[in-house]
Amino acid sequence: MTQVKIWAVVPAAGVGKRMQADRPKQYLPLVGKTVLEQTINRLLQADVFSAIAVAISKEDPYWPELECSKHKKVVTAAGGKERADSVLSALKSLTERASDNDWVLVHDAARPCLTSADIHYLIGSLKDDAVGGILALSSHDTLKNVEGINITETIDRSVIWRVLTPQMFRYGMLKSALEAAEGNSVITDEASALEMQGLQPKIVEGRPDNIKITRPEDLALAQFYMEQQQ
Repeated sequence: MTQVKIWAVVPAAGVGKRMQADRPKQYLPLVGKTVLEQTINRLLQADVFSAIAVAISKEDPYWPELECSKHKKVVTAAGGKERADSVLSALKSLTERASDNDWVLVHDAARPCLTSADIHYLIGSLKDDAVGGILALSSHDTLKNVEGINITETIDRSVIWRVLTPQMFRYGMLKSALEAAEGNSVITDEASALEMQGLQPKIVEGRPDNIKITRPEDLALAQFYMEQQQ
């Protein structure tokens, strides 16, 4: 029986408008490197991936300048219009090397505080699962349904989870789910593509410091978490 390999995919073609910066958020400085370098270094440190496919937009002048873009385990793929397009492109860049039964972990470019422990915990929790699953956090806040500015109801928070990454699925299953969902704007993460196929991904509890850099204040928070993790 061939050994199951583990691959990583990082969609990094976004522009990050909410940061209001002069460059995409993945290239903003964070603790001596760019956000994207920190993210890729975290994946490399876990020492489990056969390769890391990074989807980059065609006009991106920053990526070729980064040291990690030349790493022997890093593959550059063409970025797409939406996240799902970039992930599918990255999966296709691994076609020659990956088997349908292999695992793929898809991780946000702007989550640089991911720990090796979380990566190993996710893999250990799901490696025997038929579908796969995602890192997530249970909700501690009270949640409301709103129309306009009016509250219509309070939602039962015990059944609500906040989605994190990585999200871990079989290579073949994820690729075919994303191909089937092409052009569907409802697909905001990999799990939603699997859900559309009638499958039920699992939840694996992650860490609250695995934040996504979306707004300017998130950079300071990410720096704080990275310093704490040392």
